[in-house]
Amino acid sequence: MGGTSSEREVSLASGANVAKALESLGKFEVLPTILDSDSIDALPENVDAAYIALHGGWGENGGVQSALDAAGIPYTGPGAAASRIAMDKIETKRILDSAGVPTPPWRTVAIGEKPALPPDEALPCVVKAPRDGSSVGVHLVNTSAEFIPALEDCLRIDGREALVEAYIPGRETTVGIIAGEPLPAIEIIAKGGWYGYEEKYNSSETAYPFLADSADPADKALEKRLKEIAAEAWRAIGCRGVARVDFRVAPDGSPFVLELNTSPGFTSHSLVPKAGICTGLTFAGVCERILAEAAFDRR
Repeated sequence: MGGTSSEREVSLASGANVAKALESLGKFEVLPTILDSDSIDALPENVDAAYIALHGGWGENGGVQSALDAAGIPYTGPGAAASRIAMDKIETKRILDSAGVPTPPWRTVAIGEKPALPPDEALPCVVKAPRDGSSVGVHLVNTSAEFIPALEDCLRIDGREALVEAYIPGRETTVGIIAGEPLPAIEIIAKGGWYGYEEKYNSSETAYPFLADSADPADKALEKRLKEIAAEAWRAIGCRGVARVDFRVAPDGSPFVLELNTSPGFTSHSLVPKAGICTGLTFAGVCERILAEAAFDRR
């Protein structure tokens, strides 16, 4: 846990929760390890597996996964290649498009490029730093005047390019996947309609109803479709272990994949543990199920 990314504090919270949960099972010797650099030098010797509770940066972009592969240590979550792809929203979009997985229309703006302002009919749009997480560097742009400041912020964060994505009005949902099996779909209802960093981690007003609990038959059909598309996206990126697939659902019921998270959070607000608990597991049971899928790629 920990790491050097902008998501360090979230990672520390996730890691502490996972360590406590696994210890509570009485089956494992758990060695909480805080990384302060982009290396696994702090990892104790002779460990049987590494549970990755790192978020963002080297902890999620294939860096720590490659280091663990080289050391021959099994770890949770997808391998280095899938982690690198999923952490790069632009590469993810290319692969989803190629695989026929629905995702919002998009374009990129490179640093130094003079971008055209989006026409009014293309607003609102979403401008993203393509290689960060936890909604860091994500802007909902409602007016042309907001576009350039949002773009500059994302280019400052990424240093290379920004992703400009069509905003899909409607509902926000997510589907966690463990070992290829989709978990119950969760709708995310944030106050004000925007699910940003504060709403994810600090707000007590964000609601997370399960679609399966809805009395509307259309929601049950939607959940089935979301699970199917989530599994398609998971396979297209080449995932294993655990991942979370985030969606927007248009008013006509059409789902669009926004991105995949290959190291989903395990804080008190996090959605994969909520969905796992909905299947009858405990929080610790969800962690153990993820740990059971630990693997590494041989060099």
